[in-house]
Amino acid sequence: MAVSNNITAFLNFIALMCSIPIISAGIWLASKPDNECIRWLRWPLICIGIAFLVVTLTGFVGAYWKKEGLLGVYLVCMFILIVLLLVLLVLAFVVTRPNGAYSVAGVAFREYRLAGFSSWLRDHVTGDDNWPGIRSCLAETQICPKLAQNYVSAADFFAAHLSPIQSGCCKPPAICGFQYSSPISWAAPANIAASPDCYAWNNDPSQLCYNCDSCKAGLLGNLRHEWRKANIILIVTVVVLIWVYIIACSAYKNAQTEELFRRYKHGWA
Repeated sequence: MAVSNNITAFLNFIALMCSIPIISAGIWLASKPDNECIRWLRWPLICIGIAFLVVTLTGFVGAYWKKEGLLGVYLVCMFILIVLLLVLLVLAFVVTRPNGAYSVAGVAFREYRLAGFSSWLRDHVTGDDNWPGIRSCLAETQICPKLAQNYVSAADFFAAHLSPIQSGCCKPPAICGFQYSSPISWAAPANIAASPDCYAWNNDPSQLCYNCDSCKAGLLGNLRHEWRKANIILIVTVVVLIWVYIIACSAYKNAQTEELFRRYKHGWA
């Protein structure tokens, strides 16, 4: 019994350590300017990571002080949390698989089409109910003003590797044919009828292309890039957690078998 409990306690310590990358990934995602403007995307990972931390501490206490009831609760809760994390991973992988990026001749950055992203992301992030608040939030950030500080000449700007949100929200689409004045100031469109985004562009720093479909697509491009990075960490973590859970279940079963054998041996069965 003691050996099995020690094994379970050690496994809980490993699982507890696994909660750290989950919480860290959640904090990293929440700290991104685009995620700051999409509040409901900020907390799922942090909440799941904290739940793992609490559950593994419960399991550690149960194993260390030989509380079989706590161990049973721990195993049930761990199973639920692993399933939730798997569901989140699958959902994140599916909805971030489509990529609306396309190359533009003569520039280092890429531009983005809203139709190129999953319909689920478009509906839940850039729908009419959500976009006005997100648009106002983006306009208050320093994402676009920083471009004017970092790039002066047109050559430097067109050679820059802009983020999707910078490419989509801070400048007009290349198809419009605007002439470069500064990263957030453009003049004399040659082909304003090429896209509704060409009409939506405004040199006012509070307007820019925040009303453009290209801005919505750029936001989704940023989310896709960040979540796919986080997914790599989460995949490794969930594999370790599943391995730990299977061994913990085996140790718990062995502990119960040892206890039954001990009771039978002493005539308590």
